[in-house]
Amino acid sequence: MKKASPNAPCPCGSNNKYKKCCLVYHKGAKPKTALLLMKSRYAAYAVGDSSYIIKTTHETNAQYMTDTKEWKESIDAFSKETAFLGLEILDFSEDKEEAFVTFKALLSSGEMIEKSHFLKVDGFWLYENGEVS
Repeated sequence: MKKASPNAPCPCGSNNKYKKCCLVYHKGAKPKTALLLMKSRYAAYAVGDSSYIIKTTHETNAQYMTDTKEWKESIDAFSKETAFLGLEILDFSEDKEEAFVTFKALLSSGEMIEKSHFLKVDGFWLYENGEVS
């Protein structure tokens, strides 16, 4: 895991300190909206919290693995070799059980735009899949 100071600005771009923003979700609080989940997942990648990524991924996601050790290593490698330089929310829609977040992430490897799909399972939002454009 990358060393993330609790007093540093949160990687999600909220302008709040990490400890007052996404760290609360990484420590177990449930995001009330899919948008908060998406932003906290971006922050988890940025700080190298692969456990949070695994915990918040729906089992129908193509990258979902029952071998969590291998999956964790894969996420850790991606987080380690990538700098997360900024996040911009382009669109967001949510109903009771399903939500979509379109975002632009600025990464060291370039810019990525994704429309993410989230499903609510047992009162908890999970990342189901994303379409990169």
